[in-house]
Amino acid sequence: MRRRARGFTMIEAAVVIAIIGILAAVGYPGMSNWLLARRAQAAAGYYMDGLALARNMAIEHNSASRFVLSKNAASGQMEWQVDLCFATTNTPCDDSNGSWSTLTSAVNDPLSRPFKSVARGGAGLPPASAVQATIDPAGQTSVYFTPLGWVDTTVSPQVNRITLAPNPQRASAFAPLAVSMTLAGVASRCDPAASGANPRRCP
Repeated sequence: MRRRARGFTMIEAAVVIAIIGILAAVGYPGMSNWLLARRAQAAAGYYMDGLALARNMAIEHNSASRFVLSKNAASGQMEWQVDLCFATTNTPCDDSNGSWSTLTSAVNDPLSRPFKSVARGGAGLPPASAVQATIDPAGQTSVYFTPLGWVDTTVSPQVNRITLAPNPQRASAFAPLAVSMTLAGVASRCDPAASGANPRRCP
């Protein structure tokens, strides 16, 4: 004889729902922290991309360039823009001299080719309430590059490190990480907590 099909009882359904709830409660914090750590890694890549672009544009166009940070209203984080400047015999390009490009106004190279600034918005960065970005030295917002791609040491001080750390309320979400600059103009990821001979330490 064919057995009559049986459904779940209310007690069985309640037990299954309770188990799912427990698993979700245990797994959610770990998943949330993992996602935040991934977003912080992506933010570090975002700043490295901007610094690399500024250096490459200086070399490619045989010009001065600068990487400039400004606050994004949506995320509260710092977003970047890269400007170009072509020095003349009488006018150098530094933090107080030279004709620098903007997003709307181009500058011309010696062959009269126009170049505008390049920017990448920071609305997609993790909000400042979740990930804190610290600029070192404090209060600085730019890095200047020579036509050879080196950091322009005639301009001082300049940004030499951007550290990303979780909000204190979520301190265990991920280990702080940083993007650091060398005088050769190369940006790299490093561990701000490492020291000594650790190859991941910040320069």
